[in-house]
Amino acid sequence: MNQVETEINRMITIVKNQQVRDGSWRYCVEGSVMTDAYLIILLRTLNIHDEDLIRRLAARLVDKQEQNGAWKLFHDEEGGNLSATVEAYYALLFSGYHKKSDKNMQAARHFILSRGGITEVNLLTRVMLALTGQYSWSQYALLPPEIMLLPLTFPVNFFDLVGYARVHVAPILIVADRKFFIKTQRTPDLSDINVPQRIHQPSKQYRSILELIESGVTNLLYLPNQIHNVAIRRAEQFMLERIEPDGTLYSYFSSTFLMIFAFLAMGYSDKHPVILHAINGLKALACKPTEQIHTQIFTSTIWDTALLSYALQEAGVPSSSRTIQQAGQYLLSRQHKKYGDWMIHNPHAAPGGWGFSDINTINPDVDDTTAALRAIRTLAKADPSYRQAWDRGVNWVLSMQNDDGGWPAFEKNVDKELAKWISISGFDSIGTDPSSADLTGRTLQFLGHDVGLHIRYPTISRGVQWLMKQQEGNGSWYGRWGISYIYGTWAAITGMKAVGISPNHPVIQKAVRWLIKAQNSDGGWGESCKSDIVKKYVPLGFSTPSQTAWAVDALLAVSEEPTSAIERGIQYLIGSGNKYDWTTTYPTGAGLPGGAYFHYHSYRYIWPLLALSHYKLKYLGNDAR
Repeated sequence: MNQVETEINRMITIVKNQQVRDGSWRYCVEGSVMTDAYLIILLRTLNIHDEDLIRRLAARLVDKQEQNGAWKLFHDEEGGNLSATVEAYYALLFSGYHKKSDKNMQAARHFILSRGGITEVNLLTRVMLALTGQYSWSQYALLPPEIMLLPLTFPVNFFDLVGYARVHVAPILIVADRKFFIKTQRTPDLSDINVPQRIHQPSKQYRSILELIESGVTNLLYLPNQIHNVAIRRAEQFMLERIEPDGTLYSYFSSTFLMIFAFLAMGYSDKHPVILHAINGLKALACKPTEQIHTQIFTSTIWDTALLSYALQEAGVPSSSRTIQQAGQYLLSRQHKKYGDWMIHNPHAAPGGWGFSDINTINPDVDDTTAALRAIRTLAKADPSYRQAWDRGVNWVLSMQNDDGGWPAFEKNVDKELAKWISISGFDSIGTDPSSADLTGRTLQFLGHDVGLHIRYPTISRGVQWLMKQQEGNGSWYGRWGISYIYGTWAAITGMKAVGISPNHPVIQKAVRWLIKAQNSDGGWGESCKSDIVKKYVPLGFSTPSQTAWAVDALLAVSEEPTSAIERGIQYLIGSGNKYDWTTTYPTGAGLPGGAYFHYHSYRYIWPLLALSHYKLKYLGNDAR
């Protein structure tokens, strides 16, 4: 127990010292090489000669290259990732600091050709290549812009897609319609890796969607040319209305990159204030996780600040401390007061959520909202301003429950089967926003532990019933926004326990047995990002701090006495505190299955601190504070 106390105090000291002046914590979101590569490509395409930035971004790309010439999305990805490799290879050539004759570039070229060339890359990479003249727009089967004009009552419409999908699709509709591309004297020639293009045939379901859209368009009271022009202008207006104060579109790097090209396709000058503002917004996403610069796909400031403030309070830091007070003031200032797209499917709720990024003002999500509310709960008991924020936040979370009983991330009831038929790579995973086990479990945990709701409430009962139905045959749950089955199982167990489900319930006991079986010999837990791709648990072979903490925290919630599995997990967490290698930086945050995974630098503190603190509180009692 002395070791536990020492490790808790060590992490408290580190976290307190890393808080910035405005009360937030600002860690880097480290993703794939895509953002670094695209920023180089954008700057070179627009003849913006920021040489220091381009040189440093190129240096990071080289540093991330594998010995076989490829780039990976995660450490144990077999061989490498074709799309990431094409992006990095192209960007290094575009930077001007690397040539095709370089040994590492030859290795990258060999890997690309061995995987089928640039015709086999994912959708976003193909769009980027088409925008810079390396890929033919004629190979696409994309949505017609007219989908922008279909009413909400039509069987399939633009708002059947979730917000983060819509802000990527809208600019693609424009650039694909105009078959727009920009080539400069510095644009590399990728013809040597552009093997004969394979036409991606649309599926029968996708053709049905096109026919349905066409039938809806014929009922619009405009001439065909008018309809098309109005649809393009509607897409333009859609983007303009969702630009954040920092210039980014919806706070995402990738959608902003696409938006810049869409506006250029519509005739905007590259010196237009909107485009210059967007470029500055993308540059501002650069961070320095170590000595290297990295461009984030978004910032995680609200998420990190809310979770760290909550973790510190669970570890015994009083709410009256300067650290918690400053964090509370920061979170209070970031609560959303605007109506965003979430209201389209939830029209009777008032604003009250929080977003993931500090630059996000219009796109709140359920997980960040419950995280922020956990952080201000104690403050809300004494301060009316926090109490008002608390009430607005709780009401918003309750209003976001889907009709099936679960909770989504961003938008209510955006899970139409027709929308999943859209033939865009990975769209079945990211086009809609269905209920997920991790969101539902974490929301139930908040509503039970922090709001005081119980299984006897209909809202809670429906959530639990939905969650129980999602349990896998082996006892686990799939988590959408973390890796993957350990994450989902932790959320489900802690959520059900918080609202009054007995630890002896067969559903929970089955989950406990699965977790114990998945424990590694070193006492920790580790799951591969491959799980997220194949939708089946794939052990990593090594343990990670965040996944170990999730598993330990789940077992703690339903174990009255410390078990061998818990004790071994705690020992791993104590011993991993000072480690810094690929096991501690392995991405355990999920974005797009098979396409985007994130290492949150805050996770090495948040989850171990919570697990150790809950261990201390449960088995030493409240006096341990």
